[in-house]
Amino acid sequence: MLHNQESVLEINFKALQQNFEFLKSKTKTGTKILAVVKAYGYGSDAIEIAKFLQDELNVDYFAVAYIREGAYLRAAGITTPILVLHPQIVNLKHAIAYNLEPSLYNDRIFTAFAKEAAKQGKKEYPVHIKFNTGFNRLGFFHTDTEHILQKLKTLSQIKVASILSHLAASEDHNEKDFTQNQIQLFKEISEKFHKGLNYKPMLHMTNTSGILNYPEAHFDMVRMGIGLFGFGNDPKYDKHLQPVASLKSVISQIHRIEKGESVGYNRAFIADDYATIATIPLGHADGISRQYGNGVGSVIVNGKSAPIVGNVCMDMIMINVTGIRCNEGDEVIIFGEGQSAEEFAAKINTISYEILTAVSQRVKRVFLR
Repeated sequence: MLHNQESVLEINFKALQQNFEFLKSKTKTGTKILAVVKAYGYGSDAIEIAKFLQDELNVDYFAVAYIREGAYLRAAGITTPILVLHPQIVNLKHAIAYNLEPSLYNDRIFTAFAKEAAKQGKKEYPVHIKFNTGFNRLGFFHTDTEHILQKLKTLSQIKVASILSHLAASEDHNEKDFTQNQIQLFKEISEKFHKGLNYKPMLHMTNTSGILNYPEAHFDMVRMGIGLFGFGNDPKYDKHLQPVASLKSVISQIHRIEKGESVGYNRAFIADDYATIATIPLGHADGISRQYGNGVGSVIVNGKSAPIVGNVCMDMIMINVTGIRCNEGDEVIIFGEGQSAEEFAAKINTISYEILTAVSQRVKRVFLR
C-alpha cells in the first residue's frame, strides 16, 4: 500500500481545531486562551501551529519555554503576545528586542529584568510573576508576596500582566486535596496582589488536565498544552480529542532470512525459523529510542502489528513482517492510526509528551489542512 515515499510527520490541522474547540467549550465565556507551543510545538512545527492558532483560531497568548523559541516565532511573523516560561538572564535583552514577556520566578531574574528594562528605557513593560504553590520547580513562595509588591511600587519600567502558578497533579484524582490546596493558596496570593496594586493582573494556573478537572481554577486565562495535540491524560476526555501528529515511514527493503541468521548490530536478533524482515528509514536519531529494539516496540504495516527486531540503529529500524502481506514501498505507521503516540510510549514506560517532542526535525513535516 503506497502512500508516502519517505519518513514524514503528518500534522492534521482539523484535529488541532477540534481539540482547541473542545477545550475552549470547557471554559466560561470570556476566558482567555493561551496556547503552549514550546519544544517546537510539541514536536510538530511551532511556526505552522502558531500561525494556524493565531490566524484561524484567534488565541490570546502563546507560551514557550525559552527566549530563543519566542524569537523564532517573532521572526516568522507571529504577533500575538508570547509568554516565556523559563527565561535565562543571559538572553533578557533579546526578550525585549523581540517583544517577549518573561515569567519572573525568583528575585535574581526579577532584578535582572527590571535592570535591563530600565537600561532600554522601557515603561510598564509586561511581565508575569510566577508563584510556586507546591510544584517546587520554579516560582516565588507565597511569603515573597509583600517583598515583590514593595519592589513593584518603586519600578516604572515593568508592569505585571499576569500572576501564574502551575498545578502539580491535576490529572491525578488521588491528589485532589493537594490540587485544591494549591488553588486556595494561589487565590490567597492573588488577593494580596490585587489589594497591593492599583490594577488587576490576569490570573492563570491550569494546564490541559486542570482545564478539564478544575473549572474553579480557570480564572482569567487557561493554558492549553498537550490537549491541543490530542491527549488529555484521562480516557474519559481522550475520546473527545484527536491526535494531531502521525509519524509514518516506508519499507525500504525486505529480506528473507533462514533459521540461525541474525539481524542488525551485535546480532541482537537470531531467527529461530525462516523470517521476513523489513528495513525502515527511521532510527534513534529520529526519536525511535534504542529501548524499542528487540521486540519491545512495534509498528503498523497494512493494519497489522510488526515487532521491531534487533537493535535500533541511528537511521534505521528492522521489523519482522513474517506473515504480513507487504512490499517494498508500503507505508509503515509508527504512531497514528492503529497505534497512538500514547500507546507507543507505554511500551517503554514513558509518556506521549516524550515521544512527540523526540521526533527529529530532519523528518519531513506534512500539513493536512
